[in-house]
Amino acid sequence: MKIIAFVGMPASGKSVASEVIVDSNVDVVNMGNVIREEVKKRGLEPTDSNTGGVANDLRAKEGMDAVAKRCVPMIEALGKELVVVDGVRGIAEVAFFKEHFGEDFTLVFIDAPLELRFERVTSRGRSDDMTDIEALKQRDERELGWGLAEAIKVANITVDNIGTIEEFKEKINTILEQA
Repeated sequence: MKIIAFVGMPASGKSVASEVIVDSNVDVVNMGNVIREEVKKRGLEPTDSNTGGVANDLRAKEGMDAVAKRCVPMIEALGKELVVVDGVRGIAEVAFFKEHFGEDFTLVFIDAPLELRFERVTSRGRSDDMTDIEALKQRDERELGWGLAEAIKVANITVDNIGTIEEFKEKINTILEQA
């Protein structure tokens, strides 16, 4: 089983990359959905604050790789030759996936500048999105605190997401073809 995992700052393009993958009939396990499901289970509103708080709580109680640990059974249950993981947030998650999947784990860093990421946040309409650039910077800091910068540093592939959506999708398709 091969795993391609996406890592990047909030709104860098991980979800768009996953949409490309789904369109290619490859299954995607979304790590953010694991958190959103836990928020729902706890009866909380799906705001950025609640989502971040639950993510922090899970990591504090279960370890920095808590979300990865919850994803592996989901990945294995799919029983597919290739699965994509959307939303790695820290080096502990990378280490857990590498320990579990070995050389079959590939980490792809999706990079985009802050201002462009904020433009995307304001247009995507998710309930946990930020409404101003300062809030996005705070979310960046929260996720960097989970070891995101270290995870980015060990990525096998870097994709710059600064052009058109069509150009970005083409880059993702190229990675998928090489998998």
